[in-house]
Amino acid sequence: MLIGNVGKDPEVRYLESNPQNAGANPKVATFPLATSERYRDRSGDVRENTEWHNIVAWRNNADVAEKYIRKGTQVYIEGRLRTRQWQDQTGNKRYTTEVVVDTLQLLGKRPDDAPQQGGYAQPAGGYAPQQQAAAPAAAPAQQPAPAYAPQPAPAAPVISPADAPTDDLPF
Repeated sequence: MLIGNVGKDPEVRYLESNPQNAGANPKVATFPLATSERYRDRSGDVRENTEWHNIVAWRNNADVAEKYIRKGTQVYIEGRLRTRQWQDQTGNKRYTTEVVVDTLQLLGKRPDDAPQQGGYAQPAGGYAPQQQAAAPAAAPAQQPAPAYAPQPAPAAPVISPADAPTDDLPF
């Protein structure tokens, strides 16, 4: 689980599909995420450690990253670590560790250029903005009805003198 700020706009790619999976080109988005930790050292000075993580989001999460995530966006990510190795152009073995996203949630305020829809909600399989019906332009803005109706508080039980306790304890 990570909460941090995106270091640069996501890079989105479409992978080539294989013949068995005709027409389905999986989308992948990658971006760096900075997480910071603040603490006081022994002398009382405030120190800050920033760690950078390579984030990889697939399919629906890649759609969200492409549409809504920009440099500086604060996000909450749940995922798993994956370490890959490859050979660079000089033949040296290289390694990288990535966080593969399972859950992606946008945090903080919505940027000014984001679509003016309702709040954010997380459906199964990814993250997408919550859809709300638009009010007519001439009508004043209205609050949406709550998803639940508040229940009245239950009335306190009435105790008759015959049911009252017989001891005279002051508490």
